[in-house]
Amino acid sequence: MVTTLTGRTAEVAERLAASGVKYAAISFVDVHGKPKAKMVPLGHLEQASRGSEMFTGAALDGVPQDVNDDEVAPHPDLDAAIIAPFNREIAWFPGDLWIGDTPFEACSRQILKRVTADAAGLGYTFNLGIETEFFLLTDDREGVPQPASPDDDLAKPCYDLRSMLHNYGVVDEIVSAMNELGWDVYSFDHEDGNGQFETDFTYTDAVAMADRLVFFRMMVGEIARKHGLFASWMPKPFADRTGSGAHYNMSLADSSGVNLFAADDDPRGCGLSTLGYQFTAGVLRHASAICAVIAPTVNSYKRLVKQGSMSGLTWAPIFACYGDNNRTNMMRIPRGGGRVECRAADSASNPYLGAALVLAAGLEGIREGLDPGDPNRDNLYDASERDLAERGIGWLPRSLGEAVDALEADPLVRKVFGDAMFTSFVTEKRAEWDSYTAHVSSWETDRYLRFW
Repeated sequence: MVTTLTGRTAEVAERLAASGVKYAAISFVDVHGKPKAKMVPLGHLEQASRGSEMFTGAALDGVPQDVNDDEVAPHPDLDAAIIAPFNREIAWFPGDLWIGDTPFEACSRQILKRVTADAAGLGYTFNLGIETEFFLLTDDREGVPQPASPDDDLAKPCYDLRSMLHNYGVVDEIVSAMNELGWDVYSFDHEDGNGQFETDFTYTDAVAMADRLVFFRMMVGEIARKHGLFASWMPKPFADRTGSGAHYNMSLADSSGVNLFAADDDPRGCGLSTLGYQFTAGVLRHASAICAVIAPTVNSYKRLVKQGSMSGLTWAPIFACYGDNNRTNMMRIPRGGGRVECRAADSASNPYLGAALVLAAGLEGIREGLDPGDPNRDNLYDASERDLAERGIGWLPRSLGEAVDALEADPLVRKVFGDAMFTSFVTEKRAEWDSYTAHVSSWETDRYLRFW
């Protein structure tokens, strides 16, 4: 099988074949961050590595092509192959889209690689960790989905050990698969919604982390199916429960791996360097536009509210500001410093586009020497509008429509995305918002149908 292959491709194919792999999934993502792929036997990996597998972009969301355009072809990253723990006969290859001999400008992964190359030109590696939150629900399409364990219907389920133990089989399989892949899970827990879980694993460079999140969502879904469940990445599936975030934990390192955000002598007491504060200020400058990408659905803005949880508050940010360990800020500096956490990102985002835009904004803050001001250490949920105004703290967008307006007005987004992806993203999200606003919901009929 692999004797017809040469060079690097042969090495990769032989290693995978020795592990029992039969097929390579040559993959890329659409605008939503959903993986698309064609399967090829390992013996054809070399052709695939040169772009033999063609896709009609016009058939996909947010792959900006007309039906008469040349097809796009993913070139698999041979160094990033992941053997699927749920089916070890398949190796997943994240890929970069090309058209013929030219990189496709609107490829999500290449957009992120362009910005990380920009950071590298300044001497920085962008390290990223993403906290993965998701719901495991019963796969009953005839009724209302319920938490995986029918016994778990608690008013305050956050960190509940019994709920975790009731779901141990499926969660253990997920965590074991993550560790098999070398992701180094250091904690996992039951979250604040019944059937909601979080896994935390070690950070890596931004492109690899985005690859991992795309694969993780697919992997969790496949493992859940084996248990008669499905995994939901909807940011806010239940109105009276907290939603699922995908917090970005970020830092910059130098060429030797030294964390450039860490500082022992921070006069503001957060353990963050001047570079880290400048990065934070850049993100806050573009916060409203960034939200359209890291909180990209109508439903996302039902998570970014102050109240809406049986346990009290939602723990989600609603203001464009930063602070120390205080979770009411969009940008949080966790205890110990050395990194910043963007808490507005949710589990439905395209991680390539989200990471690219956040990094570009942070680099702008560094280039211009921006300062975010003093950290906010109080509970901003309790702050009055007057107090917020006096402190210069603005609201994050309260709807997808508002966020897309901000994104369309921000020149940085077009610069990062390029014209084709910028136009495609705005068009896609405007259509989503317009469809939602035109929809007549059950809430409306319940309230108004017989009101008069």
